[in-house]
Amino acid sequence: MIDDAGEQLGIVPIREALQLSLEKGLDLVEVAPSAKPPVCRLMDYGKYKFEQNKRDKEARKKQTVITTKEVKLRPNIEEHDFQVKAKNARKFLMAGDKVKLTIMFRGRQITHPELGEKLSIKMAEQLSDISVVDRKPKIEGRNMVTMLLPKADHDKPEKNTEKKETSDIKEEANNA
Repeated sequence: MIDDAGEQLGIVPIREALQLSLEKGLDLVEVAPSAKPPVCRLMDYGKYKFEQNKRDKEARKKQTVITTKEVKLRPNIEEHDFQVKAKNARKFLMAGDKVKLTIMFRGRQITHPELGEKLSIKMAEQLSDISVVDRKPKIEGRNMVTMLLPKADHDKPEKNTEKKETSDIKEEANNA
């Protein structure tokens, strides 16, 4: 048995432990039931649960949740529309969200996947100062999907890695 100050009282019969808890106005809580003999502790259980909930709530506040935002394009998009989509993707990345760039093919457009790859490369280059390519362009059904992740530091862009990421995509497009 452990008392409210954290000192070990040794092995105490159950009746005596309950009597001690009543005298001090505390709860007798079984801490380690599988131990031989079981370990019990004198504590204010309501206060303990309150502090535990408070710690959990504080941990949840500090936790950041990254959501995925989707930007949809078509292969024959006009320049101004492309700039609007890029602006929205930039806003999402600055907020700390992932961006899923989806290029949707209709009808016979799927026979020219290189147009979608060029569009993905163009978007990745335009956003390379605040993002890195997580997943290179890949065709899934009638859509081509690319994932962009926000960089850790928005203030300090690393130009060497940006060029490497976009050049890798270009090389893949040329090889395909």
